[in-house]
Amino acid sequence: MKKNIPFNKPYLTGNETKYIEQAVASGKISGNGVFTQKCQQFFEERYGITKTLLTTSCTDALEMCAILLNIKEGDEVIMPSYTFVSTANAFVLRGAKIVFADSRADQPNIDENSLEALITPKTKAIVVVHYAGVACEMDTIMALAKKHGIYVVEDAAQAIDSFYKRKALGSIGHLSAFSFHETKNVISGEGGLLGINDTQFIERAEIIWEKGTNRSAFFRGEIDKYGWVDVGSSFLPSEIIAAFLWAQLENLEDIQNRRKEIWNGYFTFFKESSEISLPLVPKYATNNAHMFYVLLESLKKRNEFIASYKKRGINPVFHYVSLHSSPYFKDKHDGRVLQNCDRYADTLVRMPLYYELDQEVVFN
Repeated sequence: MKKNIPFNKPYLTGNETKYIEQAVASGKISGNGVFTQKCQQFFEERYGITKTLLTTSCTDALEMCAILLNIKEGDEVIMPSYTFVSTANAFVLRGAKIVFADSRADQPNIDENSLEALITPKTKAIVVVHYAGVACEMDTIMALAKKHGIYVVEDAAQAIDSFYKRKALGSIGHLSAFSFHETKNVISGEGGLLGINDTQFIERAEIIWEKGTNRSAFFRGEIDKYGWVDVGSSFLPSEIIAAFLWAQLENLEDIQNRRKEIWNGYFTFFKESSEISLPLVPKYATNNAHMFYVLLESLKKRNEFIASYKKRGINPVFHYVSLHSSPYFKDKHDGRVLQNCDRYADTLVRMPLYYELDQEVVFN
């Protein structure tokens, strides 16, 4: 019988529908209720993020970052080319000029040593992406931002429960964004979270989150009526989504332990191969087992690798196409060769990784 191993399978802990029923029974399902507060408090207390706001997606959290930083036409934002399109779109929508940086030679994170040469008087922010949940070299990046008076946004979509020198990812930059898409460690179908570590942004973030109104302050009794005071959108998710997420967060330890077990199983299995390079986790970083990837020697070898597994009913997948070479952006790129981004685009393969995966079926 042919195997049937998907790349991803959403894992349910058991309490998702129970908490959704509680949310419905409460009579408040529109958002910013009990389950929203529980989820936000979890991130603030466990990871030391100053203030958090649940969002309908990580994309929305990134768009809030762009609004909070007052990104406007002509501002420059530096980010890796090897990332998902949402990282760039959030800032493009505000009129920013995107300046793409190359990845490191030893792993897909942004090359921190390439950044200073890209900074100009128009640079407003650096957006870092913690690829596979592994930390970028944040001390160097934060020092560079301080030196030049620019902001740092952490795209921590893949980085829940991962750390840089004992600091939680998402708690280091001025702002951060997480994802709870069904492919992530902890899920709510779609969903995200904005992290705020620079207190100057907290009050305005709540307003942007609530469609540009000071509704949150009204419900706390701080003002006697609320109205339209800034730009914004409907960024907050319903209590139904928050209730689902809370069931996942309650089981974070169990989820993480299982994913790490699978990650370590892959590492042991592939380490004897001379044709495959394994993922690097630097000493300053931890591994949250968001994904297990391997690097092949060429695009041809990668395609052959994927095809050989698919013949057996196992579905590894490649990942990003470098954004600087995408149909939308290639004519806007300044022509710099970003060789490491392109190498990862051609040679990186992600193996199936989900809670209920039976690795023996993959290996045999």
